Amino acid sequence: MKPILLLLLSSFVIPHMSSAAASPHILFILADDMGYGDLGANNPNSKIATPNLDKLAATGMRFTDAHAGGSSCIPSRYALLTGRFAVRARMDVSTGPVIENGRMTIASLLRDHGYQTAMVGKWHQGFEMPPNGAKNEFDYRNPLRGGPLDRGFDSFFGMHASLDIPPYFFIRDRTPLMPPTVRVEASTSVDGPEGWTNIQGAFWREGLVAPDFKHPEVTPRFASEAEEVIRGYGTGKKEKPMFLYLALPSPHTPWLPLEEFRGKSGAGMYGDFVMQVDAAIGQVLESLDSAGLAQDTLVFFSSDNGPVWYDKDREKFGHDAVGGLSGMKFSSYEGGHRMPFIARWPGKTTPGSLCEQTIAFSDLFATLAELVGTKQIPQGMAEDSVSFLPYLLDSAKASAARAPIVHDEWTLREGDWKLILPRKKRDRGGKDAKPASPELFNLRDDLAEKHNLISEHPERAHKMQEQLKAILAK
Repeated sequence: MKPILLLLLSSFVIPHMSSAAASPHILFILADDMGYGDLGANNPNSKIATPNLDKLAATGMRFTDAHAGGSSCIPSRYALLTGRFAVRARMDVSTGPVIENGRMTIASLLRDHGYQTAMVGKWHQGFEMPPNGAKNEFDYRNPLRGGPLDRGFDSFFGMHASLDIPPYFFIRDRTPLMPPTVRVEASTSVDGPEGWTNIQGAFWREGLVAPDFKHPEVTPRFASEAEEVIRGYGTGKKEKPMFLYLALPSPHTPWLPLEEFRGKSGAGMYGDFVMQVDAAIGQVLESLDSAGLAQDTLVFFSSDNGPVWYDKDREKFGHDAVGGLSGMKFSSYEGGHRMPFIARWPGKTTPGSLCEQTIAFSDLFATLAELVGTKQIPQGMAEDSVSFLPYLLDSAKASAARAPIVHDEWTLREGDWKLILPRKKRDRGGKDAKPASPELFNLRDDLAEKHNLISEHPERAHKMQEQLKAILAK
């Protein structure tokens, strides 16, 4: 394989755009472990009030066939940032970055086109680790390398991984604000009145925590940091357009709703926490209005994967977090990766419009590249990305076939058809996370994936399995 740097030098094409100033500000908000059916806009029977996201959908475009880069945190973020299927890279952040040094990201793409790029929130793509160090062992005395600032972002405030994975500390650009020096005990809600499992509720793992790091305050802190970034771009304050990637660590565990949200939903701690996330998003969107930027900003919202919501939870609360789909987080079924996805671009997207075009997180790269006028994406970069910009600009545009999507190493989507192969190991997604034998579904006729058609279409299944093998071999 050629070094990435050589690929960049040999294939880069100068973009044609009128000026960076003519480009919109871009805000991408990513929730964590929020289900397709949690939003009222997607599920009229949701037991969770999401007024801010519903308003965003009413003033923008809602995608009904949008897919995360995987059914868990790391692969989903990799695909979103790089325009590549996660199966093409190593997904182990404990020993170093998963985004290769020199690989283009949506942040580096936009920065090269005149944008000021900022990230707030959960990174979960790894940092360089000290030589001979243990897994997840950070060197707090030196700058952290291999993170957002080395992958296209001009600024970063956030955390290295999920809110239940130690060590717990904040990072400003490359510098830990305070090293974690205090040991915090593990937290669980297993014995609580709502009967959550060991990976639900107020769950986090024991480990070291920084003195300034309080779990319930993290989501509000990130919302405030995002507001601060936006205020810095208030009308006329900066010449460059803004790209802000806000990766909230919620409603991923621990579910820690503030007092004002407790008991306010019909879906227990989880629903209350989703309400808090919706309020935080509303707070950030309001800051766009206050800064005079709302009319000039393209806003995206999505979630990285499905919720941790079992059949027992649906039955107990009467809330379907996946909105009629099968599966959940860690699952190859639609509930694991079919995500709420909203885009609002005043004057461009049609308010209240619906788009049924199949898109994937990896498609954001090509979409933004077309938006800023890139003639050609460099060879070897974002090879799994297909622009959906034409759909943003034309709500009446008919859906078209997209190239096959690899959700994970067991799952291929081609048009209306989806193939799921058995996994070698059982995952934490529960009894409906994986099939015992190959499954083939026609999603147009069976979105809930109830009817396995593999015996009726063995040739199609075989062809799709060969396609999947070929993609994995590249």
